[in-house]
Amino acid sequence: MSSAQETVEYATEHAPRLEWARHTPEVYKAMVRLDTAARQGLDPKLYELVKIRASQLNHCAFCLDMHTKDALAAGESVERIVQLSAWEESRHFYTEKELAAIELTEAVTVLTEGFVPDEVYERAAKQFEEAELARLIAAITVINAWNRFGVTTRMAPGHYRPGQHG
Repeated sequence: MSSAQETVEYATEHAPRLEWARHTPEVYKAMVRLDTAARQGLDPKLYELVKIRASQLNHCAFCLDMHTKDALAAGESVERIVQLSAWEESRHFYTEKELAAIELTEAVTVLTEGFVPDEVYERAAKQFEEAELARLIAAITVINAWNRFGVTTRMAPGHYRPGQHG
């Protein structure tokens, strides 16, 4: 017979390999400034969808924790966040503009072809004015850099509070 207060044992949380931001505060501050500049003028929900999708592709658990929480705090739905990993089969959850941004995020994040395909760029260029497209590309580039810090140093997810670093 099981008790009403059955305990579940989870795996042990790993410690980060390196506290990179503590050792390179000037790099961390520059990254924060770059991130702040890139997000200017972008819709907060779109910005978080881009951050989540790149983080999914890069397997950055720390960034996934952060950006899903920030997306929820910005009013994004759980359903759209959950469907993001299968966006191609769930296109009806997103606007054409969001789809163009998600597709561009994937193309910039996974450069297996060595370049961003013209048709992907052109779809994004039809949905975004040039200045907004430039900010979107910057935001995609910045999250990819954050992801690389996170996965290399094994930053532990689960402790972030929405807006903590924003």
